[in-house]
Amino acid sequence: MAKPLYPAGRILLFAKAPVPGRVKSRLRPALGAYGACCVYRALFRCTFATARASGAAPLELWCSPGRDHPWLWAQAREGAATLRVQPPGDLGQRMHGALSRTLREAPYALIVGADCAGLTPAHLRCAFAHLAAGQDAVFCPADDGGYLLVGMRRPAWGLFRNVPWGTSRVMQATRQRARRLGLRWTELEPAADVDRPADLKAFRRRSQALAYPARGQVSFRL
Repeated sequence: MAKPLYPAGRILLFAKAPVPGRVKSRLRPALGAYGACCVYRALFRCTFATARASGAAPLELWCSPGRDHPWLWAQAREGAATLRVQPPGDLGQRMHGALSRTLREAPYALIVGADCAGLTPAHLRCAFAHLAAGQDAVFCPADDGGYLLVGMRRPAWGLFRNVPWGTSRVMQATRQRARRLGLRWTELEPAADVDRPADLKAFRRRSQALAYPARGQVSFRL
């Protein structure tokens, strides 16, 4: 295996145990709990393949609520990823906790949602390039107003505290907080998130036109 481009960095892939009824809640009305869970697993595999294909940095799989789910163990083993457990709390507390822990040993790190299949290897490589050049933070905005990736050089609790997660105001609120904290940050080219049935249909259309094998692995019916 080739040496990572940024061996001192870390990619923290945030994942939930793929249990029907606990993942992709906004897809459940259209697909049911089992169908939504199948979509989550497919998006996970796509995002995991993207992280590995980037060759950017060592990969860690941060799991919630624990790391004992056999499917997550199998994915980590196949992808040579380290398994870790997300800290307790809401999403902001978990992200801040994981970054704080990682940045004690690494100069910079990225958190990527495990179902953010709109990302490409270039997104991850570009994010690390900005961090290595001295930016305090980097984000990849999502088309729905959130973000799919956040990278940091140092912990900043104010960036994650009481954010309106799951709404179209996440990226806007994050920009305001970054300004107040005096952070220097970069935003990458936006990417699409897959949270609603319309998102999934659009992703399928895009994936069929992209010459990227990991996306070709995603196959569902609506």
